[in-house]
Amino acid sequence: MALDPLLLLSGTELARRIRAGEVRSLEAVDAHIAHIERVNRVLNAMVAERFDAARDEARRADARLASTSDRASLPPFHGVPCSIKECFALTGMPQTSGLVARKGYLATSDATAVARLRAAGAIPLGVTNVSELCMWMESNNRVYGRSNNPYDPRRTVGGSSGGEGAIVGVGGAPFGLGSDVGGSIRMPAFFNGVFGHKPTGGLVPNSGQFPLAQGATQRYCTTGPLARRAEDLMPLLRILAGPDGLEAGCIAWPLGDPDSVRLEGLRVVSIEDNGLIPVSNELRQSQRRVAEALAARGARVEWEHVPRLKQSLEIWSAMLASSEGEDFATMLGNGVRINALLELVKWGVGRSAHTLPAIMLALLEKVPKWTPGRTQRLAAVGAELRAELVKLIGPNGVLLYPPYASVAPRHAFPLAPPVCWAYTAILNVMELPVTQVPLGLDPDGVPLGIQVAAVHGNDHVTIAVARELERAFGGWVVPSLAG
Repeated sequence: MALDPLLLLSGTELARRIRAGEVRSLEAVDAHIAHIERVNRVLNAMVAERFDAARDEARRADARLASTSDRASLPPFHGVPCSIKECFALTGMPQTSGLVARKGYLATSDATAVARLRAAGAIPLGVTNVSELCMWMESNNRVYGRSNNPYDPRRTVGGSSGGEGAIVGVGGAPFGLGSDVGGSIRMPAFFNGVFGHKPTGGLVPNSGQFPLAQGATQRYCTTGPLARRAEDLMPLLRILAGPDGLEAGCIAWPLGDPDSVRLEGLRVVSIEDNGLIPVSNELRQSQRRVAEALAARGARVEWEHVPRLKQSLEIWSAMLASSEGEDFATMLGNGVRINALLELVKWGVGRSAHTLPAIMLALLEKVPKWTPGRTQRLAAVGAELRAELVKLIGPNGVLLYPPYASVAPRHAFPLAPPVCWAYTAILNVMELPVTQVPLGLDPDGVPLGIQVAAVHGNDHVTIAVARELERAFGGWVVPSLAG
């Protein structure tokens, strides 16, 4: 079955065509809904839909277009469909974050980021699957079950924005909204072959999410877009960015222009591994091809090794442990601390309401607090690493870094060992902007990709490089499940 051509377009191009009268909003919304209805039975990525409401909103968008004499005044994504991660409040939709105790809870208002997307004309089609309380790299929970990868359903979609990655990756939405405290935008973007952007820490408010980050974690956890085309990233970031008066950790960074970035003379620092977790040869070779492509366009490529990256997982854990906020075991109990050891026993006999990764996190979360001196030392090492990376990258540079140790693994394989996500997690506590870029498929038809990071506030630089790499390597590849 041939894919509807509307499912190949960026949100920016769809908006242009709608504004020009070449495509009706209802036509675009219907095309994406029909596709989701066809593929979601395999993916289990969109876990609650609002298709009738979306169609009504599309009709209103078309009517507004027909009645206006100034089409340039319409919002930037007027009439364009999108998807939303289930942990964000979207009026009338579930917001459980995969927690059985919240089953049946419906949001009564929109999260800040959702409200900003809707004000920009976007039409949410539904909400997408997450890991339990958004704290594991597989989107699987006792409320909705497990999501499957559009390139190979035997493989993970990643987490916690895994449903977003899968829906965008399969062509069900031109862009979606995710959040990221340890790689939760970038891993799903990588595993599902699309673009994802983790903004500079504090650039986009997290208000209206559940669970809500507290203290310093507000800057480590970031809200950002996933998109099938790179040209959507900067327009979406401009819509999402800026304080909302609700989150103290949100700041007003001046946003640059990707069009102003010149590859000639750009400093490109390539780090191929963290010195502890081996990276597959496929990803290593694809990273080298990226470096060569940028060098051919005039960039100055340097190959570096940073010893402190070997402690990535410990640093990430220590810096999160040093921040404020409710402990994870209490969040799992929806305000009442669970007995994690008892839940582990219940899980063993199939009677727990929680997933194994969530239970294990509840068991292990206190470990850093048992050794406060070591935790403080590791947090200090993290601050030193942040300064080292900022100096290494420089104000006119980017960092190339693997997103994971391999391409998307089979389901449950991330548990053995559960450490490979350190490649994304460390960049959260560094608070650096990072764009995840697809690089085509490996011989088995599974997406390849790379992280492109920059210094704080240089989101436009990583996005500019992502746009160039899309031209060089082709960007998103339609998965066989979509065709």
